[in-house]
Amino acid sequence: MPDHAVLSAQTAEDCVVDQHWERYDAEDHAIWRTLFERQQATFKDHVCEEYLKGLSALDIGAEGVPEFTRLSARLKRLTGWEVVAVPGLIASRPFFQLLANRQFPAGAFIRRRDQFDYLEEPDVFHDVFGHVPLLSNPAYSDYMSEYGRIGLEAVENKGVKFLARLNWHTIEFGLIRKPAGVRIYGAGIVSSFGEAQYVVGDPSANYLGFELSRVVSTGYYIDDFQASYFVIDGFDELFDLLQRTDFLALYGSASLSVLDRQVKWQHPGA
Repeated sequence: MPDHAVLSAQTAEDCVVDQHWERYDAEDHAIWRTLFERQQATFKDHVCEEYLKGLSALDIGAEGVPEFTRLSARLKRLTGWEVVAVPGLIASRPFFQLLANRQFPAGAFIRRRDQFDYLEEPDVFHDVFGHVPLLSNPAYSDYMSEYGRIGLEAVENKGVKFLARLNWHTIEFGLIRKPAGVRIYGAGIVSSFGEAQYVVGDPSANYLGFELSRVVSTGYYIDDFQASYFVIDGFDELFDLLQRTDFLALYGSASLSVLDRQVKWQHPGA
């Protein structure tokens, strides 16, 4: 287990490492291809168009693990973001610092074949395939950087657990309402074979309208499908929500949901 005191003292600079793209071997690239093709088939017609446009604009394909420097060059031209490699889970403060600076922290390792369906830590497939395409969307990318700024305030005001829930129910497992129906945008669903199948194909999947006080009071599962999924009307709504909310007051008033469970803060989930 990582030493908590050491993690707490980390800065954003401490957490950024070299991706060492040249160290990925043929098996690593084959695993990426298998995961990519499986997810493309699973969420076809069920993921939001903004995600698909980002996947194409950033040229993230099935060929193999993307090289962060090339990926960042394309992303930076679109929204000013870049992708930086981190060794694994990082503490909340440097995580928020990176987001506020429009730097997305992505795990550099890739899962083994026996880990296809569950990981305790986010790998390069989850982080790049799941998160990065939407960073090409201006409204979503603004939300992410503002989330980082507010997260830094949360660190100083004991609000991280509430921001972790907001992260989980939007960035990781969020859904968005479109004219053709509810669509996936959360990276935890986009990059998960089982959860994507469940959300789009199981009638027991529970959708809820997005209400901030309820979102930050609702716990989440790190080892099972979510009990509920919150649906937004648009990415502009998320950014506007951060702009107009008094989070300090919210931290003081939010109560624990009956769904609340003991969870650990992670830079975005596995």
